[in-house]
Amino acid sequence: MKNKNSKDSIRALAGVEQIYTGCMAQGAYYIQSNGEAVIIDPLREVQPYISRAAKDNAKIKYIFETHFHADFVSGHITLSKKTGASIVFGPTAKPFFDAIIANDGQVFQVGDFTITALHTPGHTMESTTYLLKNNKGKDLAIFSGDTLFLGDVGRPDLAQKAASMTQEELAGLLFESLRTKIIPLADDVIVYPAHGAGSACGKNMMKETVDTLGNQKKMNYALRADMTKEEFVQEVTDGLLPPPLYFPLNVKMNKEGYDDIDAIIARGIQALSPEAFEAAANESGAIVLDVRHQNDFVKAHIPRSIFIGLEGGFAPWVGALLADTEQPLLLVCPQGKEEEAITRLSRVGFDKTIGFLQGGIAAWKSSGKETDSLTSISAEEFKKVIETLDIPVFDVRKEREYASSHIQKAKLTPLDFLNDYLTEFPSNKDFYLHCAGGYRSIIAASILKSRGIHNLIDVAGGFADIKKVGIPVTNEVCP
Repeated sequence: MKNKNSKDSIRALAGVEQIYTGCMAQGAYYIQSNGEAVIIDPLREVQPYISRAAKDNAKIKYIFETHFHADFVSGHITLSKKTGASIVFGPTAKPFFDAIIANDGQVFQVGDFTITALHTPGHTMESTTYLLKNNKGKDLAIFSGDTLFLGDVGRPDLAQKAASMTQEELAGLLFESLRTKIIPLADDVIVYPAHGAGSACGKNMMKETVDTLGNQKKMNYALRADMTKEEFVQEVTDGLLPPPLYFPLNVKMNKEGYDDIDAIIARGIQALSPEAFEAAANESGAIVLDVRHQNDFVKAHIPRSIFIGLEGGFAPWVGALLADTEQPLLLVCPQGKEEEAITRLSRVGFDKTIGFLQGGIAAWKSSGKETDSLTSISAEEFKKVIETLDIPVFDVRKEREYASSHIQKAKLTPLDFLNDYLTEFPSNKDFYLHCAGGYRSIIAASILKSRGIHNLIDVAGGFADIKKVGIPVTNEVCP
């Protein structure tokens, strides 16, 4: 069921701004009143928050963290250094740096607003929801972190090892947190979550990024009034896929500290000639990461390079597929996009960029160095092949997408876990890859080619174009 509300139809709160980053499906928040400001769950590049406060002639007083994030590196440490603002975590948090560890119910004054820390463990043990009130004491909004999403709640397995608790026990804590701290609030309270649809921190979030609590009580399965704790635990833990491998590495950085992003950019923004680029790759063992558009990668790329384009869900895919944040990286970028790529890599803790190819792939070609390409055909061409030949087809979308509808003969090999399926791809004949729209299949193709599997053909336009040309697919169902 779709949420009938939208960000535009909900009464805007004066002094509150959601800063939503779509490629990360992440919401940070800026709150300002009478010359004082706070930031909630900032991204790593902090200058936009500093500039926003300067525009209001406001001083950033606090940086509130809803929990130790797993899917991105927060900007709390750098922002605190640059502004003098105090970092605030909820109860039980044990960071390796100076911070205020709030008590459950502790109140913070920000101009005419107050912000109350509500300890809501379950997603992680330190998870905290922040309740915003006006100067008359009226509840206005909650900044729910990963405790409550729109249409879902945070997965209860990420803190399992650290907390020495099972995911079922954490889910039970989350049930109690929602029912004792969130559900009793008034229906007109606005919900500002840390993530929206596309984040790996939940299973089935709505595409909207703001809603009222009343609407969530009606629509969110996890807030159902007649739900027992046992039912909640079953539904919340059902179908959880393993979290991306980079998640614990990001938690460690958020808890222990990291280098300022300015230093990361300074190290990475090194323009390298083709000769120096090749030498750096050989000496460092760096992965060559090509971040151009997929159509450009198809035409020509450095052999064994990995494609993850800036124009898609760049940083989360880097984290999920490269996994090791200590891995050195060399970049092939569209001209002028080098700093953006380094910045977005740092959002998920990949701080080891050591340079980029000066002049791009054109310079590489001009130097006489070898290039590779990828065979990609249109859905129309694919239709002719599939109607006349018995060919292997691999669908690299997510399990839920595949369950909704797929080519009848296609085998599911999700990009998230592609390494687990390497033995599935035939070595003695051509096979075909597709995703939803053409981005993920090129990522998959680049990974397979880097592992010596070259007998693949991409279907450009993915499942969207496949349906348009009338290739038989299974009936659509709600998975």
